[in-house]
Amino acid sequence: MRRETALEALLEPAVSRLGYELVGVEYHGGRRAVLRLYIDREGGVSVEDCQRVSRQVSGLLDVEDPIPGPYTLEVSSPGLDRPLFREADFQRFAGREVRIRTDVPLEGRRNFRGVLRGLRGGEVLVEVDGAELALPVERIEQARLVPEL
Repeated sequence: MRRETALEALLEPAVSRLGYELVGVEYHGGRRAVLRLYIDREGGVSVEDCQRVSRQVSGLLDVEDPIPGPYTLEVSSPGLDRPLFREADFQRFAGREVRIRTDVPLEGRRNFRGVLRGLRGGEVLVEVDGAELALPVERIEQARLVPEL
């Protein structure tokens, strides 16, 4: 199980009890390790909301101690360029423009920008330059919405 998946399973109930959606979890290890949580709720998220979740989650992380060594906890709204983490996200935001980066080259490249068309059989469908591409979910390193301005 990926570290982010285990952390999400641990933290999601606490975040939900506070009335927020845990959009996703990112962990970047190393000398300056960072655990980043993205939260949301109807009407958006304020700085005070992030502080509230941070206090609650900090206590849980102190007790459970799922990450060895020091790290910085960041709690944030998903923002206008919302990251897409779950397969359900690729369905929910179908029709929106996205940027996707894969972990290995697909179709001769790693970076794609186009219109999200949904999900089918474990593949994210994205229309790029008039052609529909099917990108395997397990190959997606990062996916974000392109802000609508």
